[in-house]
Amino acid sequence: MDELAAARLALGLMDLTSLEDSDTPGSIEALCRRAVTPHGATAGVCVYPAFVGVARATLASLGAEAARTVVVTVSSFPEGKADVEAAAEETRAAVAAGAAEVDTVLPYRSLLAGDRKACERQLAACREACGHRARLKVILETGALRDPALIAEASRLGIAAGADFIKTSTGKVPVNATPGAVAVMLEVIRDSGGVCGLKIAGGVRTTGDAKAYLEQVAAVMGDSFLRPETFRFGASGLLTALLATLDRDPAGPSGTQSQSVSY
Repeated sequence: MDELAAARLALGLMDLTSLEDSDTPGSIEALCRRAVTPHGATAGVCVYPAFVGVARATLASLGAEAARTVVVTVSSFPEGKADVEAAAEETRAAVAAGAAEVDTVLPYRSLLAGDRKACERQLAACREACGHRARLKVILETGALRDPALIAEASRLGIAAGADFIKTSTGKVPVNATPGAVAVMLEVIRDSGGVCGLKIAGGVRTTGDAKAYLEQVAAVMGDSFLRPETFRFGASGLLTALLATLDRDPAGPSGTQSQSVSY
């Protein structure tokens, strides 16, 4: 896969993200407009729960291309506190506001302390809160878990809870996505039957970064796994890099479109 092909593919697999304390309705409107590019739309936009309505309205105003872009939000973010009721309520509220997907943080400190049950209870509550109305992505915070055995255990916990995706990181800790952590997660997904998707987030900034991960995932799961229903990048700065690569294409805008996701 050359960088141009990687950029085309990665664009349609990206959750364009802004999860900053400085976010405003205006900045989220701008984010949604950036998600619809001359080369196609991103798979999703990921925003704080307070901005789900703004994101939905903005995307709806941008026409058919933007309609393919889903609104993603977060719960128990970024701390991943072990608080079942709070995590479930935040997830329910996000779904009620119209989020198509919720990225919830595994209470990873509980796992580090050996309390697997706390993780199971919280993930089960968030899965129930999503129901059939929204996808559930479980953020493992692999950079905090560090140990491959713990990353594998966290991956299995997410899959056992019915997660639609397991995700590397919040992007809010010193170490985020790494090829080593992704390798462990891919192995667990493959061994589970390959039904659960994978989202790589935190530190994916260049077309080269995206290309390397796309090749890593395809080597384990096959090219068919590289579609919005089973694979995403979560990033903010990556879009600029992808567009810079695509703008060098002598053939012009590719018209690549992200695939629609239905519930």
